Amino acid sequence: MFTAEIYAQRRAELRRRVGKGLILLPGNVESPMNYPNNTYHFRQDSTFLYYFGHNVPLLAGVIDADSGEEVLYGDDFTVDDIIWMGPQATIQDLALQVGVAKSKPLAKLYDDVQ
Repeated sequence: MFTAEIYAQRRAELRRRVGKGLILLPGNVESPMNYPNNTYHFRQDSTFLYYFGHNVPLLAGVIDADSGEEVLYGDDFTVDDIIWMGPQATIQDLALQVGVAKSKPLAKLYDDVQ
């Protein structure tokens, strides 16, 4: 990963070029082979990686070109996930790593975009 400043500069340039409105950058989800827990190797969307830097499934980023507000959407890992994977960063931690001040659960994305 690059520094938070690099990602912030990239998002600022995108905001400048788009000019107004909301910019939605969805990340990828895991793709199962034959049942939900047997997935192919995860590959994040390249555009999402360029602007938000995280190779984690089920994330989305929104940039408000009018106000400059940036939000990273995603759900924190559950205890069941942590048992298998060990301690994991929260969505707020992931947001701060790339210079985004706000994070919200993925369920809030639909309401905020509307």
